[in-house]
Amino acid sequence: MQEWFERSFGRDYLLVYQHRDRQGAKEEVRKMIAWLDLHSQEHVLDLCCGMGRHSVALAQFGYKVTGVDLSDVLLEEAHRIEGANQVSWVHGDMREVPLDSGQYDAIVNLFTSFGYFEQDEENKLVLAEMSRLLRPGGKLLLDYLNPSYVKRKIVPVSHKTTGSLCIDERRWINNGFVHKEIVITETPDIKSQAARRTYTEQVKLYEMDWFKQAFEQVGLHVQAIYGDYEGMAYESERAERMIFVGTK
Repeated sequence: MQEWFERSFGRDYLLVYQHRDRQGAKEEVRKMIAWLDLHSQEHVLDLCCGMGRHSVALAQFGYKVTGVDLSDVLLEEAHRIEGANQVSWVHGDMREVPLDSGQYDAIVNLFTSFGYFEQDEENKLVLAEMSRLLRPGGKLLLDYLNPSYVKRKIVPVSHKTTGSLCIDERRWINNGFVHKEIVITETPDIKSQAARRTYTEQVKLYEMDWFKQAFEQVGLHVQAIYGDYEGMAYESERAERMIFVGTK
């Protein structure tokens, strides 16, 4: 049986999230470079690189970049980006990354590409892999949602159209996870069940203290926590995100 992320990160994902732009990625990368204190030609791993926007931006800033993702579809899309030939693209699972230990100066894991698995131990495996892949003294940036913000601001239902497609999204929190159901319907056949495609997403809601403890267990140490890409210090009641910056 397929895991939800094996089914959801396919061609329809490109339609649902097509609003994410490369210029925004470039500005976010500028912040990451400063926070991680990266130097020219250092080797950076973009773990769960998706469509590759940040991987390519990092390469354009002069770093040696490897992008890893489990989705063949998203990696295909990454290969089409201008500048994609500057990045080494690797197909792999973030719980068992098919790369050698200790070869990266920095690892980034962006836009809540964490907490996908039911069991805490599986999610901790991802942190353990980050630690394994980093050289001693290497840097880490993990960009995750702020559970407090999600609980207060969750939008239960939304609707949008793109071309001939209607995209309906439903969100809810249950049993420690934030869930999303996405229903995509071809508008000419809007009444036809056969024309509908349904996907789910879920992320386990981890608080800051859980992360701090889990990082320490695998030999990673938190140095700063930001609440957004403008550099706001993390505050539980205000921040939209928890962006952890740390070191091995």
